[in-house]
Amino acid sequence: MVNPPDPVSRFVSIDTPLQKPLRLHYLTAGSGPPIVFLHGWPTSAYLWRQVMPHVSDRHQVIALDLPGFGRSDKPLDTRYNFRFYSNTLNGFLNALGLKQVGLVVHDLGGPVGIYWAQENLSRLSSLAILNTLVYPQLSWAVKLFMASTYMPVVKQWLTSHTGFKATLKLGIYNGHRITPALVEAYQQPFVTEEARAALLLSAQGLSPKGFATMAARLPEIKVPVHLIYGENDRLLPDVARTMARLQCDIPQAELTSFPDCGHFLQEDEPAKLGRVLSGFFRGNTG
Repeated sequence: MVNPPDPVSRFVSIDTPLQKPLRLHYLTAGSGPPIVFLHGWPTSAYLWRQVMPHVSDRHQVIALDLPGFGRSDKPLDTRYNFRFYSNTLNGFLNALGLKQVGLVVHDLGGPVGIYWAQENLSRLSSLAILNTLVYPQLSWAVKLFMASTYMPVVKQWLTSHTGFKATLKLGIYNGHRITPALVEAYQQPFVTEEARAALLLSAQGLSPKGFATMAARLPEIKVPVHLIYGENDRLLPDVARTMARLQCDIPQAELTSFPDCGHFLQEDEPAKLGRVLSGFFRGNTG
């Protein structure tokens, strides 16, 4: 069996309302029906590097660096709210000529992607939701994190090399997978003060009203949905309740849990996650 090629790094510039053009970075591989992968905070498309090859045998897989992350532009003169991200995703898909996509979302990419999907239901073919937050009732852990992004000393630590290492230690269940090279790869896009400031802004823009709107519209999602989560999530300790609630609000959703994974199941079990996603999308994309 021939191993699939590694994802290719590419850039595209898009126009957004009331914004100067945004230069976005993404990874892509394979061909066929497209699937877009959205990362969360404080990661990037790099998060999906070991997952994408397992899905690219039958699909074009695309992992986007959201604005403010990775190698994409990190504007400091914008608010990273639901509208900004939704406009960005539409601009990105239009620039690539993609009319309909499968979508995989994680962490911050969850509310960003689900909100976009609800506004663009005809562009969504299927949806996989990983460890994320969806509802306006936030856990104590998320409230503590949000508060920390405003605290002068704490927020500097949060976006430092030490802060990244601590986040990965909390988020990856299998600690032996955390190496100095891994920490460096995740922190590298945020070595400048400007990039670290944008990273903090990206965590502060999603409003409670936007979450409430998104939660109320969940039953409008009629496409196939797969809920996948790592059970040992110390960053989102209420993830099991979130997934159970999603199953009620999206009745067609199927559920898979990984007992030996934490928040970053892409690092804990990339091959297993890739196989589950490949099986799901193989039967649910045009």
